[in-house]
Amino acid sequence: MIQVLRTAWPLLLGIMLLMVGNGLQGTLLGVRGAIEGFSTFAMSIIMSAYFLGFLGGSRMTPELIRRVGHVRVFAALGSFISAILILYPTITEPWAWIVLRVGIGFCFSGVYVTAESWLNNASTNATRGKALSLYMIVQTLGIIAAQGILAVGEPSGFVLFVIPSVLVSIAFAPILLSVNPTPAFDTTKRMDLAGLYRTSPLGCVGIFLMGGVFAAQFGMAAVYGAEAGLSVGQISLFVAVIYAGALIAQYPIGFLSDRMDRRTLITAVSAAGAVSAGVGVFFGGSYPVLLCVAFGIGAMTNPLYSLLIAYTNDFLEPEDMAAASAGLLFINGVGAVAGPLVTGWLMDVFGPQGFWILSAVLMAGVAAYALYRMTQRPAVAPQDTGAYVAVSPAAGVVAMEAAQEWAIEQAEGENVTPSGN
Repeated sequence: MIQVLRTAWPLLLGIMLLMVGNGLQGTLLGVRGAIEGFSTFAMSIIMSAYFLGFLGGSRMTPELIRRVGHVRVFAALGSFISAILILYPTITEPWAWIVLRVGIGFCFSGVYVTAESWLNNASTNATRGKALSLYMIVQTLGIIAAQGILAVGEPSGFVLFVIPSVLVSIAFAPILLSVNPTPAFDTTKRMDLAGLYRTSPLGCVGIFLMGGVFAAQFGMAAVYGAEAGLSVGQISLFVAVIYAGALIAQYPIGFLSDRMDRRTLITAVSAAGAVSAGVGVFFGGSYPVLLCVAFGIGAMTNPLYSLLIAYTNDFLEPEDMAAASAGLLFINGVGAVAGPLVTGWLMDVFGPQGFWILSAVLMAGVAAYALYRMTQRPAVAPQDTGAYVAVSPAAGVVAMEAAQEWAIEQAEGENVTPSGN
């Protein structure tokens, strides 16, 4: 781990600054939208628009990089992000924010692809797993740090929009001025979605549902807090605790993942997440309880994403793992686009607790489907499973492919033959 930090700290610092900027603008918009009087439905479309742009960026950026190179794409998209962040408070109309959110989602996706390419290129076979873990850690820490900035700022003014713009601009420096050479860029041929589903129905269904849960957390948590009557400081702490839970629980769940039937663990984790969200539905009016619920749901949902990827890999041949990464990311992206929209509708119907209802239903759906799949084929023995690696749902396609490559390396190093259908 120390070796990775010594060689890749400029990249990791730049990525953390990017995540501070992204995490701050996401929560800030939820609070500012309430101040401007935007409806819950309008905010749900605004939040969903980010994931629509992100999904488009993950598919189009590789071609842009091949045409003009990493540096130009990174600089251009980063400049657009800084500009968009400044534009939010100057055009406080829902339609404008929708357009801007599509644009910023596209740009952040492209920036992640280029930054992840440099990070992956700076890693060796021996350090790639540690680099991915550090990447997940700095992403999460960036989002948590962003909430601290929001807590001491004034969301009705301009300054909190200027700060993420400045942070994103500063993030370019450690990345572009690092000594790492510009990496060669090539994307893996995609596996068709039907084939991916046949290989791992639980992996595909689970990642689709988790896309909705994660997008609701990332996009609608601040909207929920505003509707529930929380102060800006309370909203900031509420969002921060979600990601603190994700960071703390990632490694215990990963430890268990390599030592037991993953479907049993998927069932237990998703059921625990559903229970946590259920507590939020009925007892979320108490702020201390709300913080406990936030920690619990974050601790279950984010690690479950990595767990589902690891489970899917158990049924892929090594040569198919990288090809499956784009399909998994696309499935997650489609769920992410739908998540805020459904959350907004539920909040209109049931009030603020609709935020928790979606998470409870989707997490319970993952648990139920995992139980069903346990009746359809035998479990893979723990000694025959691939390695678990922590991957954030906010990561881009390159990080996903790097995680798959690392799983291949571990499988080949241990002479593991993935199970068939």
